[in-house]
Amino acid sequence: MGEVKVQNSEVLTDLDGSGPSRSVRSVAKKLPKVTLAFWIMKIAATTLGETAGDLFAQTLKLGYFLTTLVLFLIFLVTLAIQLRSSRYNPFFYWTVILSTSTAGTTMSDFMNRDASAKYLSNGAEELGWGPQGLGLGYPVGAAILISILLAIFIAWKASGMTFEIRDIVTFKGEALFWAAILASNTLGTSMGDFLSDSSGLGYAGGALLVTGTIAVLVVLMKVPSVPNVLLFWIAFVLTRPLGATAGDFLTKPAAKGGLDLGTAGSSAALLAVLFGLMAYAQVQERRARA
Repeated sequence: MGEVKVQNSEVLTDLDGSGPSRSVRSVAKKLPKVTLAFWIMKIAATTLGETAGDLFAQTLKLGYFLTTLVLFLIFLVTLAIQLRSSRYNPFFYWTVILSTSTAGTTMSDFMNRDASAKYLSNGAEELGWGPQGLGLGYPVGAAILISILLAIFIAWKASGMTFEIRDIVTFKGEALFWAAILASNTLGTSMGDFLSDSSGLGYAGGALLVTGTIAVLVVLMKVPSVPNVLLFWIAFVLTRPLGATAGDFLTKPAAKGGLDLGTAGSSAALLAVLFGLMAYAQVQERRARA
């Protein structure tokens, strides 16, 4: 028989099962390369997640509880599509990122906030159907989310699978990846809201602080003793509070330090930007395959 050459370096061999009966199947890489465009799209998606979550829960007065239920179901649907995909598809991938950002916004708000006047606008006495919020506060909510995220990483480490996202090619590895994404986006929302509402920095100050911290991470990438995988996950978490503070800066009233652009207008503009970037990423991916 003639020699068979694998032309696509993106396709790896994955062994399912164990023992003599295990089967061999080809698995294509389904997660993107981490480039500057990746981080721009991540910030756009997380900012949109903040404004869209506030649009549904607060502006449309659906409430944190009902909105969280609906958005979590949307997340499960988008995740199922991503998991069933045979290769990396920018539209599938970034739709899941967006759904985790939007659901993470209302999940964080439901955990941390309550029905007090501080979180309700226009004299409203309640917000939507169901419980108004658990009222745990940002420190307690963040502690819970950090514990959940660490538990996911411990399970991930124990599985022996790689943390390099471009090298994740198994169903189990991808499931752990998306669990970490949902937890990190929810945690990032809590951090962003704390910086905006409770730290005294305000929306612009909180965004500048997070931006400065990310800049330090970029410098640390040049230090050989600091693992780039660790820096990636720290940056991934920090881009969520950056999106949260940026989203609040766009939508909140001028009296509170925002631009008062509104959740609907800001969400529509950010959605157009994100879809444009997704289309560009789709074209680039097709060129890379060709």
